[in-house]
Amino acid sequence: MTLLLDTHTALWFWWDDPQLSTTARALICDPANRKLVSPASAWEVAIKVSLRKLNIGGPYRGFFPQQMLRTNFEWLLGTDDHFAALSALPFHHKDPFDRLLIAQTIVENAVLVTNDPLITKYPVSVIF
Repeated sequence: MTLLLDTHTALWFWWDDPQLSTTARALICDPANRKLVSPASAWEVAIKVSLRKLNIGGPYRGFFPQQMLRTNFEWLLGTDDHFAALSALPFHHKDPFDRLLIAQTIVENAVLVTNDPLITKYPVSVIF
């Protein structure tokens, strides 16, 4: 199974946060599953760190590369297909980061691991 991790999901996994469900944690830990992170998540974290809305325990520089390497997660780079799907999405969800993740999930036929109930308004597979 291919999993695309929402920003908060990746952070919760990296920080061993109890807000991450046992189902999500088990699927992320399963070596048979491919774990993807969108650069949209790195962008979102960088913005929140700069606004002091998020404390990642140190400087932003190097945070994502270290965590991605430590957990063997892969980057899911944005493609023209992702952006075309994004341009066709209805505006059930207004957050631009989540909208890109939704489009990427659709195009990649992945499962989005999230805690955001608004995402269920789209034709995507979701794990909470």
